[in-house]
Amino acid sequence: MTSGFGARLVVAISPDDVGRRVTVRRRDPDGFRDAVGVLESWREGVLRVRKRDGTLVEIAEASVVAAKVVPERPAR
Repeated sequence: MTSGFGARLVVAISPDDVGRRVTVRRRDPDGFRDAVGVLESWREGVLRVRKRDGTLVEIAEASVVAAKVVPERPAR
């Protein structure tokens, strides 16, 4: 008997979440990639996420397989 667990991939963000901290998992040719940061915009099928190092990541909406709002980073 084989027992396995499958991940449930849910996209739980929308353009209404611009300005909030999010995590976005997207499909790319090598598998999956994640981006965590502030959702700066979501227009014309492209999400723009600003990572904590200042890098702006542009993500095609069609490549998104999972996403959610996450809490702000704790102050150090």
